[in-house]
Amino acid sequence: MDSVTIVGIVASICTAMSTLPQLFKLLKEKTAEGISIFMLMVLFAGVGTWIIYGVLKKDWIIIISNSCSLIINVVLTILTLKYKRNSISG
Repeated sequence: MDSVTIVGIVASICTAMSTLPQLFKLLKEKTAEGISIFMLMVLFAGVGTWIIYGVLKKDWIIIISNSCSLIINVVLTILTLKYKRNSISG
């Protein structure tokens, strides 16, 4: 494995895990105050586009890391919507 591939893997892991601290905070505090739904939608667009790019380039590092990021962001969005609804209704 060459150094360029290693850098790509490390960058992909860091990017895919970047929203984990927000997800953990959301799970701990059970409040979505301060989380922007618009930011999450822009993030979905970016991650989705990266996945398409990875497929077109046949680059598994890009496909896998961004698919992991997409899964984390889907969970983050679901919980954000759940906790925002909870704060509105009660």
